[in-house]
Amino acid sequence: MIAPPFIALPPAAYGGTELFLAHLAEGLHARGHAVTVYANGESRVSCTLKWRYPQSDWPVACEPAALLKNTDHTAWAVRDASDWADLIHMNDIVGLPFLHFVEIPAVHTLHHPADPVLSAQYDRYPQVHYVAISAAQARRERMPKLSVVHHGLNLADYIVGSRKGDYLAFLGRMAPCKGAHLAIEVARRAGLPLKLAGEIQPTFRDYWEREVSPRIDGDQIQYIGEADLLKKNELLAHARALLFPIQWDEPFGLVMIEAMACGTPVLAFPGGAVAEVVEDGVSGWICAGVDEMAERAAGVPIAADSCRAWVADRFSCDRMVEGYLEIYDRALSGMVPFGAAEAATG
Repeated sequence: MIAPPFIALPPAAYGGTELFLAHLAEGLHARGHAVTVYANGESRVSCTLKWRYPQSDWPVACEPAALLKNTDHTAWAVRDASDWADLIHMNDIVGLPFLHFVEIPAVHTLHHPADPVLSAQYDRYPQVHYVAISAAQARRERMPKLSVVHHGLNLADYIVGSRKGDYLAFLGRMAPCKGAHLAIEVARRAGLPLKLAGEIQPTFRDYWEREVSPRIDGDQIQYIGEADLLKKNELLAHARALLFPIQWDEPFGLVMIEAMACGTPVLAFPGGAVAEVVEDGVSGWICAGVDEMAERAAGVPIAADSCRAWVADRFSCDRMVEGYLEIYDRALSGMVPFGAAEAATG
């Protein structure tokens, strides 16, 4: 399993892809599969870890340098794995061209919204088994070997708060597409406190300083910084609801199931995978706009047990592992590896 080299597995704070990979690697390892993870040297996983770069490097300071680093790391990982592995599981498009040089089946998980430029590159590698992380994401792609596996969590990592506080939570990147500014507006209209947590990325510093920071008063609206697992549990387990006012087609939204795992309902705007994750009245509410979200936030909350049960039934780590094992089996059973197929067709 090849991860980008920038963030450790599992991530200390920000890192949805890395959290997914950590859960999947641990789940496969627990079932007795021989898993090797290629990540950076700060990663802590129970399975075999190999690294070329010893330390995390996030946020990225220079995009060209990061691209070169990722390419170098991925090329090394593909070459090393090709000597012994049965299958390579990729998670970044930069790795696909290296399949020209190896004869090994490959699985690739998509971690981004649909993009015509990226889709055109996927079309050049039809032998790869692609995995979309939501049906909404899959509907916008056209690869012949495309499956859907939702992300899952190790529920033991998440506690259900026995007592809910009377505040709302927002957890995510401080970026326009995540809608922190709208979460603030919802809290104000609902007359409830809001605790914001998440990374302030350099790319979106202007957004933070223009749309979010001026509205933080330290009283009703608080910013509590980035959140590690302990801080996530504290924030989410005691929140009245998680606000998810996205402004894009969310590929999945791990934070939604993290909140539900803590027994906290999600109030979300529609878009992307939201309708696959949030069930109205069971694990949260899909809201048409700020006014409806504020009304739901101020209304009667959904029971914590309902949210937790929803995640346990649909988004467990075991269910995710089963989905990937089925795809690995398809990739390994009667498949001609990319390099061999390419040689045969010229």
